[in-house]
Amino acid sequence: MPTDEDAIRQLVATWLDASRAGDTDKVLSLMTDDVVFLTPGHPPMRGKAAFAASLASLKSFDIQGRSEIEEIEIVGDWAWMWTRLTVTMTPKNGGPPVERAGNTLSILDRRAGAWKIARDANMLAPVGK
Repeated sequence: MPTDEDAIRQLVATWLDASRAGDTDKVLSLMTDDVVFLTPGHPPMRGKAAFAASLASLKSFDIQGRSEIEEIEIVGDWAWMWTRLTVTMTPKNGGPPVERAGNTLSILDRRAGAWKIARDANMLAPVGK
């Protein structure tokens, strides 16, 4: 039987696969309705609608991601994890790829038996700059 940690690792794998496939609905299904994303230099992104709008601006890119989970801690229906994340975005119409890498810190909430991302601090920075 899969453990909670297995389920969280699967959530990360599903997120990366869905992002690669451009499956916005699948990505959105992996977060709570009241999700908050924190990124350097930008105001907090609150809720699924804001995140969906940000994904729409990435439709012209092929996205590849790699996540190395460094830690997962689970307390009841809450969990947190930090990862080392690398994302490469290649323009579909040609041009050089853009690579960003860094750490993320995510808080997850188990709702209706499924783990969802509730808060995420993404500290990715351009690689090679």
